[in-house]
Amino acid sequence: MAFPKTGALSTARSRRCLRPIAVLLLVGGVIFGAEGLVGALSAPQGDSRDDSSPWGVASGAEWFSDYPKFNPLLRNAGVGWLRGFYEWQTIQPRQGYWNWALTDRLVENAKANHIHLTFAFAYFAPWASADGGTRKFPIKDMQFWRDYVSEMVSRYTKDIKFWEIWNEFNGSFAENGTPEIYAQMVREASVAAKKIDATAKIGLSVANFDVNFLDAAIKAGAADHFDYICVHPYEKLDALGENGEVQFLNMAATLRQMLAANKQPVDIPLWITEIGAQTPSAPNQQADTRQAILLTKAYLLAIASGFQRVFWFEARGPSYGQQTDHGLIRADFSLRPSYRALKTMSEVLGPEPSNAGWLELGDGGYGFVFNQNDVAVLAAWAPAKQAIKLKFKADVQTLDLAGNRSTVIAGRDATITDVPQFFVNVPRPMLEQAKANKQRPYPWDGDYSRAQVASARLQLQNRENGVRQINPDTTVPVSVGNQSWRRTDFSKPGGEGHYVYFSVTPQFVPFGTNDLEITAVVRRVTPDKIAGMSLNYESQKGYVDGGYLNIPESDQWQELKWTISDANFVGGWGWNFRLNAIASPNEFLVKEVTVEKRAAR
Repeated sequence: MAFPKTGALSTARSRRCLRPIAVLLLVGGVIFGAEGLVGALSAPQGDSRDDSSPWGVASGAEWFSDYPKFNPLLRNAGVGWLRGFYEWQTIQPRQGYWNWALTDRLVENAKANHIHLTFAFAYFAPWASADGGTRKFPIKDMQFWRDYVSEMVSRYTKDIKFWEIWNEFNGSFAENGTPEIYAQMVREASVAAKKIDATAKIGLSVANFDVNFLDAAIKAGAADHFDYICVHPYEKLDALGENGEVQFLNMAATLRQMLAANKQPVDIPLWITEIGAQTPSAPNQQADTRQAILLTKAYLLAIASGFQRVFWFEARGPSYGQQTDHGLIRADFSLRPSYRALKTMSEVLGPEPSNAGWLELGDGGYGFVFNQNDVAVLAAWAPAKQAIKLKFKADVQTLDLAGNRSTVIAGRDATITDVPQFFVNVPRPMLEQAKANKQRPYPWDGDYSRAQVASARLQLQNRENGVRQINPDTTVPVSVGNQSWRRTDFSKPGGEGHYVYFSVTPQFVPFGTNDLEITAVVRRVTPDKIAGMSLNYESQKGYVDGGYLNIPESDQWQELKWTISDANFVGGWGWNFRLNAIASPNEFLVKEVTVEKRAAR
């Protein structure tokens, strides 16, 4: 049984010179000192056809034809890559006939703007599909697919090197699709493409962070026929508003653990080919600022954790008549704060940022150090709803997301909030500490790598020890005296109040951890009102139902337990397990959940 993602969770380059500064920084009681020149933070001039830039943008079909207008804007923001494609049915509307006009213009425009293209082989041409459509399998003849791939690679072998196989095959764009079918499509495309261009790269691609589907496709025959992996972790981005940084940072490690388990090269490049956050179509300062914050964190965390390239979805909005959209650029081509944030980031970090390592700032602050032209740049922010004070021993310049520079006077507090800031030319000891930390486990969720039990105590302010309640607004706090817990809230729109979502720190349940016991400490709201719940959890075959349990009639707290042997907690839709009260006639109270490792059978 599959479960839909929760509505609550889904929702240029230019030269810049800063004056020489000497810096001493106090972080968490440690003083860092250095002196030196900031230097010029600049992008290569002229037609730099490098392929090392991480700065990408993706465009959907609705506004893709506007690329002649938005490509220059993207280039001005430092974007080096565009993910966009015309469908098979447009390029080959009937068997034997090829219409290259649109793709030729796209390729030439991208070259003129010094932007690389990555293309997806998708979807069916109706004449090639068994049902005459573009999304439903099976294909009439696999030779049609081979021919499509071969013709595309032959024509654009000098201009396009990276080819994704389908778009979100595991989502709504491949009816009747299975991992086995996808593996066959990957194999056939890889063989056909590399016969023509041995340097062509084939990408496995999935909606969300569906590591289980990738794992299944590799096992079904895609092994050794792909060169990079593409994910679309929208829900991981949503969770950054709730201190979900560690879950985001661990995506790369999870993918590499999956590759190792399948005896695939663990250094295969990892891409995020879609990620985005919606904001109202009309200007809205609060929502637009949130989008800019999430965009900045997405790129920084992805690069810091080992993703080679990130594509924000999308370039221009709005989307299909909705009142909200993901676009960096509005329909009237005015620029959102997210556009300015991307431009600032690409300028301060450069076209090929090098990740030096991480720092924990003060009490749980996030710090990531990048090298740019021998200048160390710190990107920093605080946990949500918190602020951190840093003291500098000399005047230092910072940049906000709009690119505005300011000076922090020596000895005065610099306040870091959850809005990222950039500190340029950080002191050498700070850089060396970041380098020393690079291969260490991230500290922000604690070290649970050797623990046997992780837990979350639900109350006014949750106490979380390796387990985090995701989207706590689906529940409401209840206080009695000096104690508190949480109650389900069935009145929430969309039925979301029937669910209590949780994630488990990846250090505790790395990829391949299968045997777990999950316990919920719960109670009926009143003893005579029947209530119960199911456990939905991530398994090796995706999200499944672990069974419904009734809460015994009592005014005391009760322990409900589920023992599972096929867990695979990767956070594909942003959560690992949830208490599901859809079948419960009444609400109930939740005091605590625990996850315990069991010995493998």
